[in-house]
Amino acid sequence: MTTGNLQIHSENILPIIKKWLYSDKDIFVRELVSNACDALQKVRILQDQGEIKDSEELRIDIHLDKEAKTLTFSDTGIGMTADEVEKYIAQIAFSGAEEFVEKYKTKNEKDQFIGHFGLGFYSAYMVAAKVDINTLSYKPDAKPVFWSCDGSSEYVIETGTRTKRGTDITLHIDAENDEFLEHSKIKNILKQYCSFLPFPVYFGTERINPKEPLWIKTPSECSPQDYLEFYRHLYPMQEDPLFWVHLNADYPFHLKGILYFPRIKRNFDLNKNTVQLYCNRVFVSDNCKDVIPEYLMPLRGVLDSPDIPLNVSRSYLQMDRTVRQLASHISKKVCDSLTALYKNDREKFIEAWEDVALIAKIGCIEDDKFYSRAKEFLIWKTTDGNWETVEAYLEKNKEKTKDKVLYTGDASHNVHLLDVYKQKGIEVLCANSPVDNYLINFLEKKITPAAFQRIDAAIDEHLLDASREKSILDAEGKTESGKLAEFIKSKLNDEQVDIEAKSLAADSMPGFIMVDENQRRLKEYLRSIDPTNTSQAHMMTKRTFVVNTNSGLLASIQKLDAKHPELAKEMVNEVYQLALLSQREMDANHLNEFITRTNHILEKLVKTAADSS
Repeated sequence: MTTGNLQIHSENILPIIKKWLYSDKDIFVRELVSNACDALQKVRILQDQGEIKDSEELRIDIHLDKEAKTLTFSDTGIGMTADEVEKYIAQIAFSGAEEFVEKYKTKNEKDQFIGHFGLGFYSAYMVAAKVDINTLSYKPDAKPVFWSCDGSSEYVIETGTRTKRGTDITLHIDAENDEFLEHSKIKNILKQYCSFLPFPVYFGTERINPKEPLWIKTPSECSPQDYLEFYRHLYPMQEDPLFWVHLNADYPFHLKGILYFPRIKRNFDLNKNTVQLYCNRVFVSDNCKDVIPEYLMPLRGVLDSPDIPLNVSRSYLQMDRTVRQLASHISKKVCDSLTALYKNDREKFIEAWEDVALIAKIGCIEDDKFYSRAKEFLIWKTTDGNWETVEAYLEKNKEKTKDKVLYTGDASHNVHLLDVYKQKGIEVLCANSPVDNYLINFLEKKITPAAFQRIDAAIDEHLLDASREKSILDAEGKTESGKLAEFIKSKLNDEQVDIEAKSLAADSMPGFIMVDENQRRLKEYLRSIDPTNTSQAHMMTKRTFVVNTNSGLLASIQKLDAKHPELAKEMVNEVYQLALLSQREMDANHLNEFITRTNHILEKLVKTAADSS
């Protein structure tokens, strides 16, 4: 058996780095500024330990010379000796940060380093034909060092010209990438990646990062105005958020951040993630879909964690146990914040609930742990204007509704039915959110044997007036109720519709459309799959037209049938169609037909009245 060592040559690996390691050329700015930050961080640690005693300002400067076609990154950091340049620059993927951490271990969270892979420097070759380094180490009697390489396997190293501690990295921008010689281009990149770095970053005379990141402070140090101003800084021209959650965890991982609840408008994109991901204050991505549970995607703000596992180019996340723990922790903190607001400021919570509800409801459906925490504040508005949880509703109405949660899809419809419940002191929940049908299915598994029932899904005993039930048999052995049902059935002539005649409590209501609860949910499900295919959902739905034996209108139509049977038939169909329309059960394709019939009936009624006068 023969063993050997892998030979990695720069002439082979540099083209790979240049073409494949980084998904975006802009990243070279982030990498070089991050390296400068690490060099400054090392100075700070050595100052704390007494090894560096000068008071030179710790800063980073970026200079653009369009005529010379150069872009220079300068820092007042730790600098390098000739041996260190050979070790950390000439050896690809040898990270000086890792070695320094081992030598100068510190428990201070602020002493985190950005770089770990040792490849960031070489991102410069994505845009540069040649890169020069001019550096001077902090070490006593150190000599300045100059290093230069055109991206081939050969480099030059000689005495440098720098007179103060630190490093200059000069990129000679190649012809293909002259866009990086534009001032606005570099400024925008710096603003994107470097706005919250821990050391001053200057582009020419302008400081790029004047604002301290609010998330590194503790919640007790921040005022409501601080949070609002920071939000406006992150999202200029946006409406102020409802409220926010400040994250600050040290175990079992480090996580800081601020998440804001935005106001959700009609055109709000629930799938668009606008939370910014940082690693040690360096911008990584504006896509946090793996760190944040999907149902929290509408939130805005910032997350920063050195424990987030990034790929070698620090461009995207690598899924592991830590990421899943982070997602779970964020979900818990959001839920805890909502619970606290519900308990401590009910009025503010209810005011914000219209925007928060969609996020919370989807969270309950998708995450059982979230539901177990959220059920305390998962509230529904009732037709009486109160706000109740399902559990509170069942307890409050157990003598009247037993194990039923009565609800309506829209309180502005089914007014006659709702009036009956109101007269009898029974609250009805309003379920008009797009996700309520899914949430209801989910909740029924949690509250069994109780179940949800829409008020037009059954002939509830509260809708009836038993004292006026038409149950006396005539000479033919038929009841008045039976005769009315037969009459309506014969005039309607629709095999898809069953007819039941009942003594309803509201005389002003000729009847209502009853659709079985399970069939209705199936119809809504089919509609959600294909909103354009309404005919399939319509054909699969069996309806019952519940007519009122106490309706004066229906009694008049029965009398009209003796002289004007065709008009009576049209009137019955009109009453049925009106019931469909009022309960949003009418197929949109039949609306024109309904309007035409209505006009025709009105014309006939006027003519009949004129002829009889």
